[in-house]
Amino acid sequence: MTGAPPGPRTPAGAPGARGEPGAGAAPPKFAVAARAALADTGLRRGLRAGAAAVRERRSAAPEPADWEDLREAGRAIRDGALLGLDAHLEELERAVTEAGGRVHWAAGAAEARRIVTGLVRAAGAAEVVKSTSAVAREIGLNGALARAGVAVRETGFAELVAQLAEDDPEGPAPYRDRARIRELFARRLPGAAGGPPGDPAALAEAARLHLRERFLGARVAVTGANFLVAETGTVVLLESEGNARMCLTLPDTLICVAGIEKVVPAWADMEVLLQLLPRSASGAPMTPYVSSWTGVTAGDGPREFHLVLLDNGRTKALADEVGRAALRCIGCSACLDVCPVYERTGPAPYGPVRAGPIGAILTPQLRGVERAAEASLPFASTLCGACADVCPVKIDIPEVLVHLRGRVVESRRHRPVPTPELVLMRGLAWTMADPRRYEAAVRRGTRWARLMSRGGRIRRLPGLLGKWTEARDLPAPPPETFRAWWSRRHR
Repeated sequence: MTGAPPGPRTPAGAPGARGEPGAGAAPPKFAVAARAALADTGLRRGLRAGAAAVRERRSAAPEPADWEDLREAGRAIRDGALLGLDAHLEELERAVTEAGGRVHWAAGAAEARRIVTGLVRAAGAAEVVKSTSAVAREIGLNGALARAGVAVRETGFAELVAQLAEDDPEGPAPYRDRARIRELFARRLPGAAGGPPGDPAALAEAARLHLRERFLGARVAVTGANFLVAETGTVVLLESEGNARMCLTLPDTLICVAGIEKVVPAWADMEVLLQLLPRSASGAPMTPYVSSWTGVTAGDGPREFHLVLLDNGRTKALADEVGRAALRCIGCSACLDVCPVYERTGPAPYGPVRAGPIGAILTPQLRGVERAAEASLPFASTLCGACADVCPVKIDIPEVLVHLRGRVVESRRHRPVPTPELVLMRGLAWTMADPRRYEAAVRRGTRWARLMSRGGRIRRLPGLLGKWTEARDLPAPPPETFRAWWSRRHR
């Protein structure tokens, strides 16, 4: 074992605990980051069609009679695992060690990057194969390995496409339709131009042939994990492509990077979770590939197994009685498919941790709300509640969003220079605290508002108030307020 388990020895606030990948300018807030996506009609069309297809498949699949009981059982299992997380992590470490593996504890992203880079160097590998991993993206692992001179070969289809297109390795894979992918494959993969335009089978075959050589020659593989079974030390991975299973079985060294919240106490818990996840993700009764791996077995699979357990703000989130619900997430993405905001913006504006409604409540807790990008995420929602309705483990995402909005506002109260919004709210509070001030403000505000209106609508408000009218019109106020009308009628 290296490092130390979560607790007093590895506080979430330690240097590098948040560990934003890379350096440079601070990321923009959500509304600014979303502008490019909102202007991309092809992206919006693809997102809308993709979400509609998933919803259709899910609605077409018969819902089990005991679905609500399964959801409640899933909620109880995940809550129980989180409330006893310290004991379950220690049990997991013992089980992994007894099975021939090794556990590494990482307080933050920087420490996790150092551990993985050191393990790859120790194995003498110049490249690694990597399956889709949200945690690897969260810690900026691809960039760290590249700086260490190690080539990362993505094996998930979406990530492979993004890598061939030379997209940002730390961001979500951008949406591309089949025609664009075929054109990319024709340019970057020799012999991949055959097949009808946009034929999914031809595209999959081209990716398969390209990756086969990578798998067979790989010495080190990096994966994530959907679940970690504490009683046996088992890594459980669910996927639809089979690339993660190749990563689990072919290379000599297997490195699994997972958040500490992925622990479940016992194998019996998987009976519930393996029913919830696939139905919520795609409407299917089961996932095409469910792979599990326990330690090292002579003559079968990797000769070394390393499990890197990442905190990176999770113990801090666990201490929040409302916010900790986000750690229940089992990664089904059901909330993304019903979110009206995500359907229009896609994953990029949410940052590298997680996209969609779950990202809007998880990222601010893992990274704090001091920066504008993270502070804006709890406001990237209509609070319609569709995400809570479909969540298989009953995360009340709107409740957590409102809770985090309160944290954002509270964090701004004691700044030396108050924000424009806070100045405005304080001014409104002062005005509305006195009836005479309030009535005078209403009379003057009504007069000015009617002067700015055209055809009964205010198209643009001045100054910072113009943010409100960037995407909506404001009805012009009536010539007489209700109070004035009432006073006139009851003199």
